[in-house]
Amino acid sequence: MRFALRQLLKNWGFTGLAVLTLALGISGSVVIFSVFNALFLRPLPFQDARRLVNLDEVAPKWNLEYTGVCYDDFFEWRAQNRTFDSMGVREDSSF
Repeated sequence: MRFALRQLLKNWGFTGLAVLTLALGISGSVVIFSVFNALFLRPLPFQDARRLVNLDEVAPKWNLEYTGVCYDDFFEWRAQNRTFDSMGVREDSSF
């Protein structure tokens, strides 16, 4: 350990590059794990996630299996809902 420490103190350029590389590698790993943990490892923030249902609209006339849901349709579904405890909507966006 003394020899390694002496060599690192002697070569400041190499030491700085090694520390910077370690810092970037560790911080990158932490960021990737945080995102993965938030998206896949944590349980969903619902009381009984097994009871969640995804409702979509289809357009068989145009051979479309998924067309999304119009906000007006969602609000009408929610107003006439007699089956579900509650309903929510989310929007998928791509840039």
